[in-house]
Amino acid sequence: MKRLLLALLVFPSLALAQAWPTQPVRIMVGFPPGGTTDVIGRLVANELQEQLGKSFVVENRGGASGTIGAGVVAKSAPDGHSLILVPSTHGTARALYASLPYEESDFVAIGLVASTPYVFVVHPDFPAKSFGELIKLLKANPGKYNYASTSPGTAQHLGGELVKKMAGVDMVHIAYKGTGAVMPDLLSGRVPMMFENLAVMTPHIKKGSLRPLAVSSAKRTHLMPEVPTVSETGMGLEGFEVLGWFALLAPAKTPPQIVQTLNAELNKMIAKPQIVAKFADLGAEPLGGTPERATAFIREEQDKWGRVIREVGIKLN
Repeated sequence: MKRLLLALLVFPSLALAQAWPTQPVRIMVGFPPGGTTDVIGRLVANELQEQLGKSFVVENRGGASGTIGAGVVAKSAPDGHSLILVPSTHGTARALYASLPYEESDFVAIGLVASTPYVFVVHPDFPAKSFGELIKLLKANPGKYNYASTSPGTAQHLGGELVKKMAGVDMVHIAYKGTGAVMPDLLSGRVPMMFENLAVMTPHIKKGSLRPLAVSSAKRTHLMPEVPTVSETGMGLEGFEVLGWFALLAPAKTPPQIVQTLNAELNKMIAKPQIVAKFADLGAEPLGGTPERATAFIREEQDKWGRVIREVGIKLN
């Protein structure tokens, strides 16, 4: 007992980890309520609360593609009571914005939560019936066809730019203000094609209002197994991959014991069949793994999209 008390005095972070959590744990979501990031954030909060028997609450702090909320958590006490669920915009923000309210070193990764492949859809009247036919059509008609995104710098936009870069084709980017704004023009054929989340596009695909040409993941997804990947097209697109993803982070210097506890609980959560089913409804698949895997994954995404964004010359401020 004396040795334990001495250890707690010498290593106060160990004492903090032993007592954690002593108050409700905040999970920041840097976007308004109702979106996919918010829905997944609330799933994580609810399950961690059930598993640990402690209070976990979601706080929405929207703005600047999630960077405002990230800045708040970066400056929070590293005591395990402030976390943030970041989506794939965390992998592009460093290259898109001239300045950010945080440094990447302000965070420690807890773990990867889920990924969401995108599906490339076209209007039913569009002449290309496969992604290979699309590339041939674009090569023969540079600059003639438009593709949509929900705003500049999103995965929908960058996926299109990566196709252009890898396949050596030209198509014109048309930016809208959100999914609600783009759908009328996409469904009418005014803008004929785009990458979008599987869950968003599936109802329209099932009705025949849109035709899927390819998914953006490296391998076919069991959520839409009949649709080939962009990479399968060949024609310079081998290795193509664009994923939406979600990761749980904490402020740097959060005690390792707390990080490991949260990582174990997160992996336990995403292995539950009911959670896998809920992810599938969102067009998502569970990821999981160690904090080190999450750190490496985020760094790879930042490096990959940093190169694309610099080559295209996109800046948001």
